[in-house]
Amino acid sequence: MRILGVDPGSRRTGYGCVEFLAGKLRYIEHGTLFVMQKEKALEDRLYAIYTELTKIIEKLRPEVMAIEKVFFAKSALSSLKLGQAQAAAIVAGKAASLSVAQYSPTEVKKVVGGYGQIAKDRVFYMVKLLLSEPVLQEGLDASDALALAICHAYAVRLQLGLSKKKQSISEALAHKAVKS
Repeated sequence: MRILGVDPGSRRTGYGCVEFLAGKLRYIEHGTLFVMQKEKALEDRLYAIYTELTKIIEKLRPEVMAIEKVFFAKSALSSLKLGQAQAAAIVAGKAASLSVAQYSPTEVKKVVGGYGQIAKDRVFYMVKLLLSEPVLQEGLDASDALALAICHAYAVRLQLGLSKKKQSISEALAHKAVKS
């Protein structure tokens, strides 16, 4: 499964792509979309997020997008802008027929770093460690996006493990019922 992680922002949007095969993560690509310019209106920046992510999706061909849930920012206006940037990214994913999974920053930090309140620089370090990719650059937005993709990969692995466990329990019960 190829997963595109997106850390949306109205000024910078990070993206990161990983592949999850046979329980192993493989790094594909990461980067940051710098959509802020003083002369650009918010609607132009939102359109830039949409168009640039559309190009990235066409290039990388992910099957799913993992995106950060909107959380409370420093102000209502910041939260609104963040939500709009998230919406632009989600529309790009849905236009490409991707399924979209949303995770809170705390969920991502817990999965990647083992603790929901770790600092961003520790997330960056853990992403490098988990992907065995010593050359990760581009800053914290891109590493947060990779962390989102990693979080989704582990969430899928957990769901598959639970469904296999449920299936084997169901099979055992059905087998037991046949014997009775």
